Amino acid sequence: MHLNEIPWQRPHAARPPGRRSRRWPWLAATTLTACLAAAYPAAATTAGPTAARPLDCGPLDYFIQCYTPRAYEVAYGDAPLLSRGIDGRGETVVLPELAEPPSSHGLVYTDIRQDLTTFDGKFGLPAAKLRVVNSIARSKTPDLAGTEEVEDAEIVHAIAPGAALDVVLVPEDAESGGANFAGAITNAIKEGVALNAAVVSISASGGEHSLTPAEVARMNTVLEQARDEHVTVVASSGDTGAISDQGPPRQVSLPASDPLVLAVGGTTLDATWATGAYHGEMAWNAGTEASGGGYSSLFRRPSYQESIPRIGRMRGVPDVAADADSSTAMALTFTGGALSPAQGTSAATPLWAAVTALADQQAGQHLGLINPAVYAIARSPAYHRAFRDVAAGGNSVIWPTGVYVGYTAGPGWDPVTGWGSPDARYLVPLLARTACSGCEKSHEPFGSQP
Repeated sequence: MHLNEIPWQRPHAARPPGRRSRRWPWLAATTLTACLAAAYPAAATTAGPTAARPLDCGPLDYFIQCYTPRAYEVAYGDAPLLSRGIDGRGETVVLPELAEPPSSHGLVYTDIRQDLTTFDGKFGLPAAKLRVVNSIARSKTPDLAGTEEVEDAEIVHAIAPGAALDVVLVPEDAESGGANFAGAITNAIKEGVALNAAVVSISASGGEHSLTPAEVARMNTVLEQARDEHVTVVASSGDTGAISDQGPPRQVSLPASDPLVLAVGGTTLDATWATGAYHGEMAWNAGTEASGGGYSSLFRRPSYQESIPRIGRMRGVPDVAADADSSTAMALTFTGGALSPAQGTSAATPLWAAVTALADQQAGQHLGLINPAVYAIARSPAYHRAFRDVAAGGNSVIWPTGVYVGYTAGPGWDPVTGWGSPDARYLVPLLARTACSGCEKSHEPFGSQP
């Protein structure tokens, strides 16, 4: 079980000095361009001697390209909404995060309040509406943040700068075993419901085989409560491709595999560095890491997935996707001005949480479980306006025991990137009109084998 990791190693990421890699059981540019060119001819024009130099998120001796928040807003269609005042104001996004100690093994953590202030100042964003909720973890140092917390908060704030951010701290031992993981997730969702959140964004995942039926049942019960209270729950599909987070066998991750959760996979984004103009995406795959996806062994196919090609009797994962590649990431900012690239499906997840908050604001109500609406839009003539279909790549991964063959992306829904990434300028108003609070009141029980 873990909060999906930035595995601070080159060439995929670089780490601010003294920061812990962010795990709780919580491509080179030329290769990217060549791959995207096959699926998206326009992408072939984005690399070359005249291309604008991207923001440098690497350490002094290594260059890592990053997008600014403004470029991200343009790439994912957010900028036109912000210009019209659809910025998430009046909505709250809850972010469950690990409580951090003052120091551990010589590592130093930063203050989340100062991190966000630095981020806002560097990129010209309004001050974040941040609250740290410490009722579960009871941490003695609640404002200390690990990399995952900074990533979640800054990505939500970049896409929905008017939304309030409630960081709900869970105990540091949430990563030590299935029971603690399930308990942390369950308690954080309960807290999100109590806080009247619009969205709970969970950048944590654990393989279905790692939890007991009782743990899964308790998690499902609180997800039903969230649905009934019109709280959207969004979760990362995991960063280890078709074998989830604990390794073989092929499996998918909880809580993303629960049909009451919007499961978010990962892509590699190609956009113009200077402007954010969108060119294409492919499935994120870094060899030992890739977009989590496949089919549940616990949950039957929910009604919103009926008659979808490539989905059989069991729940397919993920539902949607967004950028998860540290080589094409949004820049994160830490106290003192250090930059680092976002990474993993835990970077894609807060982006979708923010998009959902925008839709809630436009609808004038909490939309709750949006999965039926997402699938209805994706099956409509509006699909290729509201979504960027990701049709290249796959989620096979290299593991110490061998290569595990996963799935391939393709037209429409696939078990690597779902329906694809959002074009928020079209998707947000469609979600606001299509989603209905309280839809999908029931689903097939878990425990049924295919």
